[in-house]
Amino acid sequence: MAKQTWKPGNMLYPLPAVMVSVGDKDGNSNILTIAWTGTVCTNPPMAYISVRPERYSYHMIEETGEFVINLTTEKLARATDFCGVRSGRDVDKWKECRLTRKKAETLKYAPAIEEAPVNIECRVVKTEKLGSHHMFLAEVTAVQVDDSYMDEKGKFELNRTGLLAYSHGEYLGLGKKLGTFGYSVRKKKAGRKRKG
Repeated sequence: MAKQTWKPGNMLYPLPAVMVSVGDKDGNSNILTIAWTGTVCTNPPMAYISVRPERYSYHMIEETGEFVINLTTEKLARATDFCGVRSGRDVDKWKECRLTRKKAETLKYAPAIEEAPVNIECRVVKTEKLGSHHMFLAEVTAVQVDDSYMDEKGKFELNRTGLLAYSHGEYLGLGKKLGTFGYSVRKKKAGRKRKG
């Protein structure tokens, strides 16, 4: 297989396409779409987002130290794109995308997005000024989930929500299940022997 070598760049795909909701101390709020996000630590639960300092929402996060990562779905694809290409300086994204502010359980200023199946409430613990983007490292203070995706045994069926991913400029649905964690090493159950 022949390969080309390119200049250094980010080619780590796919990524979650999330809508991050923020608020300031004057009661203003906004939504920005981010793909530069991820899990950092399990205990304590921590996540990060990376934001360009010129983004309208940047000062809100810097001022309050709060944000909510809202997972997106195929149904929210248009809103996800819109919130990434329009600025909150020019348009009310909540109104334009028909999204509903929901009170966060543990945050004072940043609202959650009601229509998202999962809202991850975050409080900034450290800001790393890395270059084009600044990384907000945050502790997860609460997670809200849509109870319509709970099964009869009380398990949250996240993969039934139609999660959205971002890969090399395109939004994609996650597709079919190929296996479960550990399936490659799990021993197969022995079948019953027939009598006879």
